[in-house]
Amino acid sequence: MPPQPPRARPYRGVPADQRRARRRAALLAAGLELLGTRGWAATTVRKVCAEAGLNDRYFYESFPDREALLLAVIDDQVAQGTAVILSAAREAPRDPQARTRAVVTAVFDFLTTDPRRAHILTHAFPLSPLLQQRRVEIIRTLAGIFAAQAHQTLDHVSLTDTDLELTGLTLTAGLWELFTNWFRGDLDIDRDHLVDYTVALILTTTELAAPLHHRLR
Repeated sequence: MPPQPPRARPYRGVPADQRRARRRAALLAAGLELLGTRGWAATTVRKVCAEAGLNDRYFYESFPDREALLLAVIDDQVAQGTAVILSAAREAPRDPQARTRAVVTAVFDFLTTDPRRAHILTHAFPLSPLLQQRRVEIIRTLAGIFAAQAHQTLDHVSLTDTDLELTGLTLTAGLWELFTNWFRGDLDIDRDHLVDYTVALILTTTELAAPLHHRLR
């Protein structure tokens, strides 16, 4: 039987895997802070580790490079945002308008309560082909959530699964660009106006998609 590597001993009573998890969490928090306030150019390995209070060598324990850190930061924020969306949908009334407004408001609250999230949304994804591909994957994931919620909430709308997927992709990709422009300051409208518009767009587009499907047959 080949010799087994020595097991890492607890340090001050904390197991090695727990210490690694803590260091990774600290690096993620540091990455969010630097990316969300100072941008990609300022987010060097050394600065991330300094922000996290860690030696540089610990960076490579969790991430092979800066791009991997950025992907992890994005994935962590998307996971939190998805949880916010699902919680808002679950707690809202079944009425389509009320539920849609609750979800849209929750999304804006999530992005505006921590401006670093909005900064990453508007600046991070054009940085590399890998990040652009992750944006496509996130949009498809959010479109899937839309389709699932529409099945539950808009049961009076006759849409096939394919049409729901198409509608979800259209709305998610379009709203992503709309929100990006708003957070960049390119749209001279206030938040309430944008929330109202988004709610109306989602409901109207979904309602129109059903008769459109039948008219094109």
